[in-house]
Amino acid sequence: MLISKKKKRMVKALFVSVLLFIVSLSFAQEKTCGLYIAGSQKNDMVKVLSASKLKFSISENADEAVKKAQLNAAVLLFAEGYPSQRVAISQESVQAIRDKKLKVYIEFPQEIPGMTFSPVLNYIKLERGIVNTSKIKGLDSLDLLGLTDHYYVVTKATKPFVLLGKVAGYDKADFGISDVKTYPLLFKYDQFIIGTTKLSDAISSRFGPAVSWIKVWDFIMNEMGIALPVGNLERNWVKDLAPSYSAAAVLPKDALKKGIRRGTDWFYNSRLLIHPSWQDTFLRRTSKDGVKVVYPPIEKNAAIGDGKLGILEGHSSFINADGSQPVRWWLRADCQAEVAYALSSSAKTLSNKKYSQTAANLLDHLFKVSNLRSGERNDPSSPSFGLIGWATTDPDAYYGDDNARTILAAIGASVNLQSANWDKYIVEGILGNFRTAGKNGFRGPWFRDAAMQKTSWKALGNREIVNVHPHYEAWLWACYLWFYDKTGYEPLLKKAKEAIAITMKKYPDWRWTNGIQQEYTRMILPLAWLVRVENTAQHREWLSFVCDKLLQDLTKNGAITEKLGKTGLGRYERIASNAEYGSKEAPLISTNGDSVTDLLYTLNFAFFSLNEAAAATGESKYATATAQISDFMLRAQVNSPTHKDLDGAWFRAFDYKRWDYWASNADSGWGPWGTLTGWTQSWIITGLIHKSKQENLWDNSKLSYSSAQFKTLAQGCIKTMLNEK
Repeated sequence: MLISKKKKRMVKALFVSVLLFIVSLSFAQEKTCGLYIAGSQKNDMVKVLSASKLKFSISENADEAVKKAQLNAAVLLFAEGYPSQRVAISQESVQAIRDKKLKVYIEFPQEIPGMTFSPVLNYIKLERGIVNTSKIKGLDSLDLLGLTDHYYVVTKATKPFVLLGKVAGYDKADFGISDVKTYPLLFKYDQFIIGTTKLSDAISSRFGPAVSWIKVWDFIMNEMGIALPVGNLERNWVKDLAPSYSAAAVLPKDALKKGIRRGTDWFYNSRLLIHPSWQDTFLRRTSKDGVKVVYPPIEKNAAIGDGKLGILEGHSSFINADGSQPVRWWLRADCQAEVAYALSSSAKTLSNKKYSQTAANLLDHLFKVSNLRSGERNDPSSPSFGLIGWATTDPDAYYGDDNARTILAAIGASVNLQSANWDKYIVEGILGNFRTAGKNGFRGPWFRDAAMQKTSWKALGNREIVNVHPHYEAWLWACYLWFYDKTGYEPLLKKAKEAIAITMKKYPDWRWTNGIQQEYTRMILPLAWLVRVENTAQHREWLSFVCDKLLQDLTKNGAITEKLGKTGLGRYERIASNAEYGSKEAPLISTNGDSVTDLLYTLNFAFFSLNEAAAATGESKYATATAQISDFMLRAQVNSPTHKDLDGAWFRAFDYKRWDYWASNADSGWGPWGTLTGWTQSWIITGLIHKSKQENLWDNSKLSYSSAQFKTLAQGCIKTMLNEK
């Protein structure tokens, strides 16, 4: 039977295609089978490559892996003895590498012929990886990579792929590297790809952003001739610590309840509640001004306190080589009350008596046991009477914002616990701040007691001070409005209204702390409560104006993008140089547009305050925003079976585009990976509970503080503290 020329061509093409497929398959199998690793099954990259179904031979040491390797094979020599032992290869192995034309990745090397390594190791502190090539697909020169506290070997290299250096920037070295001492981190020499530290533990060491390190390892594999399918590394890059849900995941029906429970249990699992058996350790490690207080957490088998000795501040924004984090051994007043508020709220929601008892113990420790309300603060003749100390090491420092949050949280906790045990301290705290605020309702950021003792509360109250800085001032105005509603004492309303009016008139020339968004956020609560006591068109307009400014940066997934304010008005402005990086408090971002949200200064308080605005006005836009933020909080909550003391927490920073915990770590001590028992954790938990139960603090406290007993207490304090007849 004759076959047409067209059919012959088709048969020939099919034969060639099949032949090429067989050849390519054989080539791929040869590449896959030609991989030899020195390492252990516990190594991060061994796990990833195993999950990728890549065939390889694994050996215990470098020489054995090289010996096994076939001609033209790829060899990965991982630093399993890190940090005590560097990877060493014998002269025989060096010769075998040459003879067999092997491609070798080696990390944390002892020596390589032709190269000089310093015998003294350097240690990564604030340094980050700086991409120094355009060869890494998806990354470019000056892109930044986060590394944790690793030791690295010092050497010189020609055209390194990645450098190490202390540079400023969010995800790019803003000021270049010409003024920075840099060290090679990843480079090529002869038949070697060399990593000067252990890079194969990028997952367990929590290098970030994860998506960038995946690209680095994809590049290393390609350089080694190891071909992996597109997206293979990313699919198998299973992190020890990650957000609880992806951005696109459908939340389970019990996500809200589970998030509240996990967030509340974190207070115990974090091992931050001081126990008598290790109180002496706390006393040795704590320090004035909150400096030099970062130490490892208490041992995992240590007893957990019940609140009678207080709770520590939280985790420092520093990641150890094993992915764990040290703790800030400091006891702040605001954290005690804020945790009490969150625990007591959860106690009602989850019917847990342990939470209630711990909350009551924390309030007792704050007001009755510690030095935070003792001494001058408890002396009716003192100008600082009623004020609440900053921390047990600094009881003589009085921040208005910290006092306000302590008072508001104590109110919320007292309502939850149905107790009047701390009402005296709440009233004295409000009046102590009120009487030392100037004529226009502004106090200034803070006082030291020594300066206050040289004057009188009346002199402080007669100051003509104007401090348009909502972060430090605004929540005290909310306290005044709340107390006015309970007492009808007009000067409280007058001072609050005057300060709010001046602040709104001064817009946009507001002072800002780490960003302008937190200033908008702090204004929402007093504006919402001003509507409660005087529901006028202007007051609702002010509230709407500020909320609209904030919510124009609310993303579809419920994050609020951070922004810098007007230049020259910031307390902690954009980092101005490489040298300045990590030297002081600083924003999480480098420029407006960086895709990060702040759960320490902004989103946490916005969550709580927008709920109060929704309740005050009945307007749906506030309720909708609250719901979006609630959804985000559940997704961004830390999930970590490995790090139990971090599981259920919320970190300060979240990059909502990368869906990862990432930002500039320039802020000394309070960077992206910090936790805070007060500010962050407590207000988020309370916000979730308010969302779940359709509640708010104003209405919850209305009935509890309408009693004759409270009115008698309040009127008595007004008379004695303000000399009112």
